[in-house]
Amino acid sequence: MKKYCLVLFVFVLWFLMIPDGGASAEKVIKMDFSSFLPPTDKVSIAFDSWCREVEKKTNGRIKINFYPGGTLTPGAQAYDSMVRGVTELASSSLAYSRGRFPMMELLDLPLGVKTARLATRLSNDYYKKFKFKDFDDSKIMFFSSHGPGLMFTRKPVKTLEDLKGMKIKCAAGATVDMLTALGAVPLSMSMGDTYDALQRGMLDGFLGPYAVTATYRLGEVVKYSIENYGTSYFNTFFVAMNKDKWNSLPKDIQKIIEEINQVWMLKAGDPWDETDIDGKKFMAARGNITMPLSKQEDERWVKQVKVQLDNYVKEKAAKGLPAAEALRWCQDYIKKNQK
Repeated sequence: MKKYCLVLFVFVLWFLMIPDGGASAEKVIKMDFSSFLPPTDKVSIAFDSWCREVEKKTNGRIKINFYPGGTLTPGAQAYDSMVRGVTELASSSLAYSRGRFPMMELLDLPLGVKTARLATRLSNDYYKKFKFKDFDDSKIMFFSSHGPGLMFTRKPVKTLEDLKGMKIKCAAGATVDMLTALGAVPLSMSMGDTYDALQRGMLDGFLGPYAVTATYRLGEVVKYSIENYGTSYFNTFFVAMNKDKWNSLPKDIQKIIEEINQVWMLKAGDPWDETDIDGKKFMAARGNITMPLSKQEDERWVKQVKVQLDNYVKEKAAKGLPAAEALRWCQDYIKKNQK
């Protein structure tokens, strides 16, 4: 009996001393990640890949349950829910929280970016450059921005005169001001209602990236892609973690996640560009017509929306924000990096 007890004691002591014994006893940190994008969307698939990469590089010490399609929180509530701890991680468009992130709203303006990759890198570098306090109540992982928002119409548009009075669907906020400056009639509505409105002639067109012509099948109810790249816009999506959750993570895990995020800041726009390619193929397969604005006409549109940029700077500067410096930095960044 004494021999048996001695063997058992040695076995237990050995088990407790080996590294795996300690690791297996460590509690796995579980997190819920909410996103409103559909599960089949290439960006959703990319966000899920980020989750799996975090799990892999932390050797399973982190476990992330990814919930796309707004199944945990709607897009408009995703940020607040994450801050309150309803979810540990969230992604949504900053445009859903208009007024809350005043300096990041600059990125909603028609800055003329031509790819999601550049828009995404601009968003991340802009945030790192100015370190705005808008996000002090969370921990930003990285930003991801969609491709250039252009105009898609039921009839041809070659000039500002052609656009005048046309009813164009847009999101609320900056795109309303842009369309107004261009002489169109902006109408805010959800993407879900846009197809029917175009089909019934209640709309003459819409603003958005090429991607939505395929994902929402809007290419079936418009005929023309008006490539107004000089006045293109983009929306920025955050991927953020609850601040208390982040602060509770072991330092080595924080370091691993930060290293992963540095890579994703560079490539998080690529899935958006891929969906734009899908949209272009969808339009082409239907025989729809691409109508790039002439260089001269594009410059006319840029001149028309300058008042919008000026108004943004004036409004934010009155609140003590460095809007003029920020806008100039963004414009210089685009000129330097746009191909």
